[in-house]
Amino acid sequence: MPAPPACKQLGRHCRELDLTVQISDLEDDGKTLQDAAATWLTGHTERITWGDPYIANGLLKVDVTVHVPCRYLEDHPAGARCQAWGYRGKKPRSTQPAERARLQFGNGRFSIIQHRLRRTLDLPFEEPPPRSLPILESDNPCATANCRTADNKRGAACCRDLTIELDLPIRKKRLEALVRARKSPYVCRVKRDDDDTLDCEVISACGYLEEGSVNCTLHGRVRSNGRPAKPSICTDWPDDLEEDEAGHPGCVLLEEED
Repeated sequence: MPAPPACKQLGRHCRELDLTVQISDLEDDGKTLQDAAATWLTGHTERITWGDPYIANGLLKVDVTVHVPCRYLEDHPAGARCQAWGYRGKKPRSTQPAERARLQFGNGRFSIIQHRLRRTLDLPFEEPPPRSLPILESDNPCATANCRTADNKRGAACCRDLTIELDLPIRKKRLEALVRARKSPYVCRVKRDDDDTLDCEVISACGYLEEGSVNCTLHGRVRSNGRPAKPSICTDWPDDLEEDEAGHPGCVLLEEED
């Protein structure tokens, strides 16, 4: 386990962190793909509050607040205590909204990213192409799957966790230490990609999930130009995993054939 962050007192950083997420490279991805990627990412609202996408240094980025406490924060009747340094005081405040942002309004109306802005639009349904996940049909293979996320919550695991690429230069050592100190498994698999970015996985369920099921209400919906509202990662069957990757336990789509 890495050393605890060099903190001087209890504070908001004990409950949540303000970070910047990289969405897309403007040179590699077209505008429709940028919007689809931004819609997918910013849809994961359970433990992340998302700002508005913006362009900086040739990248599409978004500022976020990750509402996952530090593993060293301990609540007690009189307030809070840091288990690493012994600081005591009132429980630090959190800016997490009481209710998650609403993304689906029924009758084909959704809140998505369009032209890099959040808009509420009517999105028609189009029959899915071959190889797409049949998550809106009665024979949905995920309906009875025992897949689970790292917190052992079962069902729709791939829609309830998210790998994000943080714009976090290596020189910001304390902020990186704060990320690595988040409570597991809600933030986990933290690894440095290069001197400018840090990857991590956050358990933060997607707001496009149909209430009480594993169906995605946005699946099969298309934009005004006929392109999918969400990226291919949400519609294609998963490819074979690389040796250093791990699928969700219980996933019916990744089980090895006999």
